[in-house]
Amino acid sequence: MTRSRQTPRRLLASIHDVSPRHEAAVDRLLEELALAGVTRLAMLVVPDFWREAEIRPSSPFAARLRRWSEGGIEMFLHGYSHRDETEHASWQDRVKASQMTAGEGEFLGLDADEAELRIRAGRRLLEDITGQPIAGFIAPAWLYGAGTHSAMKTLGIPLAEDHMRVWDPAGGRVLVNTPVLTWATRTRARMLSSLAVASVARVIPLPKIVRIGVHPGDVTVPATLSSIRRTVGKIARTHVPSHYRDMVGDLACAS
Repeated sequence: MTRSRQTPRRLLASIHDVSPRHEAAVDRLLEELALAGVTRLAMLVVPDFWREAEIRPSSPFAARLRRWSEGGIEMFLHGYSHRDETEHASWQDRVKASQMTAGEGEFLGLDADEAELRIRAGRRLLEDITGQPIAGFIAPAWLYGAGTHSAMKTLGIPLAEDHMRVWDPAGGRVLVNTPVLTWATRTRARMLSSLAVASVARVIPLPKIVRIGVHPGDVTVPATLSSIRRTVGKIARTHVPSHYRDMVGDLACAS
């Protein structure tokens, strides 16, 4: 009798907003994650953060991206500028754009043509720099409009995620259906709320796959950095730090 392979509990950790503008903060987050036992992780790269920090192929930062990729870090495209430049037609999108992020939902209001143009350009840049296919596309602030969903399907993007799930845009299959754990520093109320959620996550039973996202702004608040260190360290004792592709491989073996 053949037994199915027992898949491990996995921790999918990612550093968001990777850009020359945030280079020092990214270094600090890498250090903190490594101290917590996480060196297998993902980076979410922004080609030209707020149109003020362009990643040039021959730049020292591009060389660092290639070294990180060659060292085993999984690379996702994370928008193009990360800045929302769209006039939103629906009140629902206007609420999302104003309440869920501070003007950073770049791909929420784009039509399919513009979304495809930006994803193509960003993917080309990142793949030329690293010499590897991107792991997937994750929209800034985890906000996707209908045009972006269409563009991802057209381009065959292998993975995407939002606050609540990870899915295959090309096939539409949901791969993970649990919320991402992240921290907020934009306001004191949001910061305290995220610290409270993280403290709960350290003591309750967790799902088999745990997603954690950290941001450059997290390093500016000592309490937030301390919470990240303790929370990630605790979860890494029960969940194997992994790539998203490891999780996809597990699901393929189980199906």
